[in-house]
Amino acid sequence: MRKEDCYLLGKITRRHGLAGNVILKLDTDQPELYNKLESIFVEINGLLVPFFIEKSSWSKNDALNLAFKNSSEALVDQSLGKSVYLPLDTLPKLSGKQFYYHEIIGFDILDENGKECGVIRSVNDQTAQNYFVTNLDGKEVVIPIIKDWILEVNREERFIKMQLPEGLIDVFLVSSKKDE
Repeated sequence: MRKEDCYLLGKITRRHGLAGNVILKLDTDQPELYNKLESIFVEINGLLVPFFIEKSSWSKNDALNLAFKNSSEALVDQSLGKSVYLPLDTLPKLSGKQFYYHEIIGFDILDENGKECGVIRSVNDQTAQNYFVTNLDGKEVVIPIIKDWILEVNREERFIKMQLPEGLIDVFLVSSKKDE
């Protein structure tokens, strides 16, 4: 399994008890989707190593207590502090105005009048306010991801239509013209 074909599910944070169990802290808004996991991929030394789950139970709202099948103390030790992944094809399909960040890379952002506001190059989800990083005429434009601004997500034609505040895009284009 290649990392490009997977999404980050969370991180193994610590041991739990003496039986070789670990705590998997989930990085998701819908932890209930993961209460019947059969296996996970743990990133060890740059490789995704499959771990098969014997038992799982909830430790907290967003943390699972996992017992692995056929695991050794050394393997459990190696998993501590490591990122956990699942294949992209295990994600539930989203519809309407919902989307996964990985699926909209390369989509156009259009304003409510259909005017292009850039092509999504990446999504920054490392700050309190997540945002699209787009490229418009060679300039980087940052557009906050605010649910109320999203009017339409069109997967077939690969665009997201948004109701953007007047002048938002101009801020990036005007400031970059001053630099020239």
